[in-house]
Amino acid sequence: MKGRIFAEENRKWWTLAAVAFGLFMIMLDNTIVNVALPSIERDLHMSISSLEWVVTAYALTFAALMITGGKLGDYYGRRKMFLVGLAIFTLSSLACGFAPNSGFLIGARAVQGAGSALMNPATLSIITATFAPRERGRAIGIWAGVSAMALAIGPLMGGLIVDNLNWNWIFFVNVPVGIVGIVVSRLVIRESRDTSHEQSIDFPGLATSGLALLALCYALIEGNGHGWGSGEIVGLFAAAAVLLAAFVLVERHQRLPMLDLSLFRISSFSGANTVAMLVSLGMFGVFFFVSLYVQNVLGYSPTKAGATFLPMTCLIIVIAPIAGNLSDRIGSRWLMGAGMTLLGIGGLLYQRIGVHTSYWVLLPPMIVGGFGMAMTMSPMTSAAMASVPIDKAGVGSGVLNSFRQVGGSLGIALMGAILASYVVPHATRAQSAQNFVNGLHAALLTSAGIAFAAAIVAVVTVRPVARREHRAAEQLAA
Repeated sequence: MKGRIFAEENRKWWTLAAVAFGLFMIMLDNTIVNVALPSIERDLHMSISSLEWVVTAYALTFAALMITGGKLGDYYGRRKMFLVGLAIFTLSSLACGFAPNSGFLIGARAVQGAGSALMNPATLSIITATFAPRERGRAIGIWAGVSAMALAIGPLMGGLIVDNLNWNWIFFVNVPVGIVGIVVSRLVIRESRDTSHEQSIDFPGLATSGLALLALCYALIEGNGHGWGSGEIVGLFAAAAVLLAAFVLVERHQRLPMLDLSLFRISSFSGANTVAMLVSLGMFGVFFFVSLYVQNVLGYSPTKAGATFLPMTCLIIVIAPIAGNLSDRIGSRWLMGAGMTLLGIGGLLYQRIGVHTSYWVLLPPMIVGGFGMAMTMSPMTSAAMASVPIDKAGVGSGVLNSFRQVGGSLGIALMGAILASYVVPHATRAQSAQNFVNGLHAALLTSAGIAFAAAIVAVVTVRPVARREHRAAEQLAA
């Protein structure tokens, strides 16, 4: 009997290791690509807006299909969907590495996002189904720490690869990692699914939500090029609003909706998802445009640019698991509020950067931002996942990660639009650098404001109900 209990105890931690391995791939791909953007820009002769699509195409399909990925996992099996997503991600990574032009690369990145959309919800829902409520914060803290570790290693690894090989290899490295992940996952992860009632795929909801996001991001990214008052851009904004309204109406009247809108009646779930969107909206753009700044303005090599982000991401590795443990004891509300306040302060500290900035000016905002992100990520995830029933863990995870990816897509598009408004055609090299810095100041100031708004949302909406739910779940389990 003791041997069986010991085996079960070991199995759940091996399960956590396997899903964290898949998550590591997804997050590594986010940051490793950012450092390679200037090299991709030169080799494939891409504009800034096309570069934004390299990141946004991935984030858009990731976001648009995430809830469906969670739903598929709940219905067909979370392990099965995790493995299918991992296989798609691995094969599309191979295609990205062989991309001959910008269009092919953007398309392959979109397919990568689809693979991630199947994998990512499964990671959290498998953890939720595997760990008891009293251990879930710790497990999610480790999950967030692994995510942060990928963020930390990604920029430096990307820099080393670009400097010593070429940018294509940032995608090729996913192939052997993906193969190992498939083998390990098949061996250690047990299948789980939602057996509570009938399931189906909500194609109208998927179409309206995906098209709404596509129209909105396209308008934000291409607005400066076409003119903000042009018929095309105004029409896209109007179409996004109409499609978003249609999505809400469709979901309210579908018998089996893609997104169960009743979940948003739970204050903690709504608040945590709003914070997830706002933190990504503020921070994705920081990673994207600061990577361009340190290479194109300060003249850093890709390796040095990758090393620049290490203080921020290493802090997340250390602090995120601690924050996850703390959220089990004291709740998520004030941790999230404090973390987002620190992120806002970090955004304000970026106002000191200039055309000839030293690394020591960049260090303080990265340290403050690292603390802020670490204090926010695990408690935010715990608050969202603790507020939904376990049989809805896949959908709950899909919603949370969709909000994160939607925020990331909109953040890059919004900050890109702000920065592009400062670009002057036919400027000298020195003028272009100063214009870029001025635009970056405005964009990062916007990011700081978003972070402060998220802190208020966290404190007002996230309630300590999750702790009571944990105790009730433990009593039922006993």
